Amino acid sequence: MAAYGLYVALVFFGVIVGVGASFSGLGGGFLMVPLLLFMHYEAPRAVGTSFMAILVISLSALIAHNKFANVDYVAGIMLGIGGVVGAQLGPRLVEGVSTANFKKIFAGILVCLAAYLFFQK
Repeated sequence: MAAYGLYVALVFFGVIVGVGASFSGLGGGFLMVPLLLFMHYEAPRAVGTSFMAILVISLSALIAHNKFANVDYVAGIMLGIGGVVGAQLGPRLVEGVSTANFKKIFAGILVCLAAYLFFQK
């Protein structure tokens, strides 16, 4: 019965992340990874699990944004090609970082991103 409650909570949180991701274009990992870390996932597993969820959310968001003609497919494909290369390097890098250090690095990235967005004209 406890697993059922966990699954319901994950689906509910997925709805929140889906709205945030499709609204902001940030993918949802910035919300999902901290949740999974809070649930005692090791950093590499939290990141990998987040990507599985982001895949599903991103496909759905792509369909929704396409309906409003908000997709530049050429730019998206070019970014995606570079992203495929980077995506092969990322897991190798995160494997060598402890979960404690990962949390600090992740928090630092979020703070820098927030500061950039806040102070941008």
